[in-house]
This record gives sequence, structure tokens and C-alpha cells, in this order.
Amino acid sequence: MKKIFLNTLLVLSILVGAACKKDPGAVPVTPPPVVPPVGPGAKIDYLKLALETHTFTTNNLLTAGYGYRANTTTHANNCYEWYNVSQIYADAAMVGIGQSKHLAYMNNTFRFMENMWDKKDLRGGYFASVNLDGSNAGGDKYVDDNALSGMVYLEAYEVTTGTDKQAYLAKAKACADWLISSGLWDNVYGGGFYWNTQKPEKPTQTNGLALQLFVKLYSLTGESIYRDWANQVNDWLHAKMYDAVSGLYIWKIDGPGEGKKHTDKFTYDNAIMVEALILYSKTMNDPAYLVQAQNLGKAMNITLWNSVWKGYIFNTNETRINPAWCAWGSQAMIRLYEADKDESWLVYAKENINRLNLANRNPATYGYYFFAGFDGQNRAPEIETVDQAWMQRIQALLSKY
Repeated sequence: MKKIFLNTLLVLSILVGAACKKDPGAVPVTPPPVVPPVGPGAKIDYLKLALETHTFTTNNLLTAGYGYRANTTTHANNCYEWYNVSQIYADAAMVGIGQSKHLAYMNNTFRFMENMWDKKDLRGGYFASVNLDGSNAGGDKYVDDNALSGMVYLEAYEVTTGTDKQAYLAKAKACADWLISSGLWDNVYGGGFYWNTQKPEKPTQTNGLALQLFVKLYSLTGESIYRDWANQVNDWLHAKMYDAVSGLYIWKIDGPGEGKKHTDKFTYDNAIMVEALILYSKTMNDPAYLVQAQNLGKAMNITLWNSVWKGYIFNTNETRINPAWCAWGSQAMIRLYEADKDESWLVYAKENINRLNLANRNPATYGYYFFAGFDGQNRAPEIETVDQAWMQRIQALLSKY
């Protein structure tokens, strides 16, 4: 998932310069207060914002075949796997709060996703990209993208019935079975899944999403293979990727021999792990893992939270904010609230989204820019489908609270 970020980092760094880097000696600018995007003092209507985001997406990014173009600029002729499933995720959240019209969007895009499935390999797996008409599926296969697809389908499974429900479960299992059979887990660095079929590195988010999928499938099916893989991935993440000093998970391991640990801390890596630990606690009936999730959430709110601007940073070396990767922090806080009913988690969830609405949202078009500073300056020009999807999703979830 960091592939878009990594490919554009050089260009964006030229645009934003040193102002986006942490400078411990600098005097912070006094920011404007976080106020509702619909006007000072007004109650925030998160459902309205989610619906407006969906309108922007369908007007600007949806194709005739119910795929979604990657963005409106540099990749307007491509559909990306994790962008499309993120929009399914967003629509599933809408269905979950009673917006039934989103069922058709969700199910039609699910059918479009079949264009990305590798039908020449008996193991299957999703390729990363297709053309707008669904042709020319190709690129590497990504463990994190396939794992996220499985988790998205399991949420769609929860809000559908009949043959659609069974189709979502079957494809979620197919995604997990591809992970197991892909050959992308080995003993290098003591275990762990590689990011993709090129085997460049083993990141936290890749393994965290795989853990989520295995745990969730075990809870639904009772099949021991998913339990065993969940335990294996969980053990590796704790042994290799957890940093006890910060209480957070690091970015990745790569390189020869024992490998190099990259100790950058990303908001969405740790958000993924919060959700994984909550799922593990519930499924394995082990309250100690809920405590771990709570402690991880607290660590996020110490290290990854900008208390001046009231929002999650992208990572500890990059303080610009992105609507997908930073909004993931709000999902973690929502999941913690649902698990323990501590309303302080919701404060973080809401303030983070409020900041993204101020910094990244175009109030005239309702679209969200790829990156921006906390103050809304230095906006990247790209309008990415995945960013719209995550803002739609999180605001739909927040509308319940």
C-alpha cells in the first residue's frame, strides 16, 4: 500500500520542502481551532459528509463497468486493486448504517474485481492493476492488498444476504488461501510475509492485515488452518516488529542476513495492529490482547498524534497528512471504543477526521487531496479514489456516534 507514497515521495518532497519535516527547535505556528467543516459551532453531520464524498466519487472516478479509476490525474486510465476494494469497504459501511442504495455499488464493484483475479494460476490472487475496462490485469500481487480485500469482503458478508453473502465469504477465503499458498512466507527474518511477489521487504501492515484476515476467517468458519496461521503471524509480529520502548510497531525489515529494521512508525501500520489485536482478543477469548490493543492505542496517541493541530501524522519522519492512511487511525479508535466503551477514543477519532476535512477537503467539489500540511497548505494535486473511499467510510462509521 505504500507503493503510491514511495513512488511519489520525491516529487512531493520538492513541492512541500523542509516545512513538512519535524524540527524540534522550531516554534510551532498557532493553528486555527478544529471546527466543524459545515461551520463554526454547528454539529457535524458526518453522514452528510460521507454522502457528499460518495457523490464526488461517482461523478469523477466511477467507470461504466463499476470499477474506479485510480485518480483524476496521473493514473486516470488505471484501476487499482486496493483502491477498488476500499470503495467497497466504504459502501459496506454505508449499508451497515441503513443506506441500502449502496448495495448496488458494492456488489457491482465486487463483480468488477473478478477482472483482477489471476485465472491462469490455480492459486489465484489479485493482480495490482487493470485498465478501466477490466482488461490487461497485471503488475505484482501484494499480500497486503489481497489481505485487505479479504477483510473488506467479510464486512460485505455481514451486510448482505443469500448468494451475495456466500460469494463474499468464498472470495475472502480465496484471498486467505492465496496468502497461504503464495510462497511469500518464509524463514527469512524468522518468518513473516513479504510485501509482494518481488519479495523486497517484510512490513508490519502486510502481516497485520494478514493476521486480521486469518483471525476473522477462523471466527466465522472454525477452520483450524486459519487459527494456526493467525497464531504464526501474531507471534512473528510481536517478536520482530514490536518496539517495546515506544509501544508501537515499526515499519519493515529488509536487506540481507538478519535484515535491517526500519524503525519509522506509521499511523496506519499501528491502526491495523490495534484492530488485529482486538479481533484476536475476541476470537481467541483472551482479554490480554484487548489490553495490548488499548496500550497500543495510547501509544499512538502519544507519538503519532499532533496535539497542536489535533490529527494523526502520516509517520514519524513525515508530518503531512493523507486522507486514507491517516484516517485509518480513526478506524482504530472507533474499534477501541466499540470494544471498551471508553468515549475518549471517539474524541481522537472525530478530531482526526475534522482536521482532514479542513486540510485536505475541497469544500466546493467535496473531493480530498492526496497529501496536505496540517494547515491545508502544500496540497498535492492528485485526487485519489482510495482517499475518497476512506473518508466516506470513516465518516459513515462516525455517524453512528
